[in-house]
Amino acid sequence: MNSDKSLIGRSVLITGGNRGLGREMALHLAKAGVKLCITASKKGKAFNQTSSELIEIIGRDNFLAEVVDVSDPKGMKKLAHSCIERFSKIDVLVNNAARGMRLISENYNTVPTKFWEADPTSWSNIIDTNIKGPFLATRAVIPYMINNKFGKIINISTSSQTMIRKGYSPYGPSKAFIEATSRTWANDLDGTGIDVNVLLPGGATDTDLLPPSTNKKGADGNLLPPTIMNEAIAWLVSDLSNGITGGRFIARYWNDLKARYDHKEQNPQIM
Repeated sequence: MNSDKSLIGRSVLITGGNRGLGREMALHLAKAGVKLCITASKKGKAFNQTSSELIEIIGRDNFLAEVVDVSDPKGMKKLAHSCIERFSKIDVLVNNAARGMRLISENYNTVPTKFWEADPTSWSNIIDTNIKGPFLATRAVIPYMINNKFGKIINISTSSQTMIRKGYSPYGPSKAFIEATSRTWANDLDGTGIDVNVLLPGGATDTDLLPPSTNKKGADGNLLPPTIMNEAIAWLVSDLSNGITGGRFIARYWNDLKARYDHKEQNPQIM
């Protein structure tokens, strides 16, 4: 794996880092030499297995895993403090933790649930994790980043079509909010040395957000591997992306996008 040397020793916090996209990004970054803190909503097989694999790669001293509710202000503040105690800094926050439409219906991708038919508790759980979670996580780490005059916030999103697709409320709209607020955060943090960007796969990925099926696929008929995020996340975490903020990056088209950056094209985000 060709990685920028700036990744070595970089302190990275990934929410929801024990499974799905978070797990793959964590494993990829660990192999590049970062120090990792990951969160999970509960302990279990996925939490234990991912933790063991990451410890084997980077060692126990360079790893921290916590069970925390990302929508809990006190829990996220305590988590940020624990990361600082372990690594002395938080260079990067990847807001990856999310709840999907399976909370609303296990058949949401074949039998769309109208928004007024959604269970209010399930609806609120998705909003709490997908909107409050990134806000509270970012709020918890920003003071440390501002003090260091350096930081990167990377918010994981979804395709534009998913944001407005029939039967995908509130998951889709929650990601639209995150993309809008990412631009606001980038503006608020202008001049602080902290960059804020959005990263998305570019289609449905083979994770537990989709119901299990023998013919598992997204609405467009495709299914991307979770590893689709790897090269893009490594670039966004590294010094190669310093000063680039307010962008939206689609991992599926990463080779094309990276080529345009290599040619120094101005602001070549693929929307």
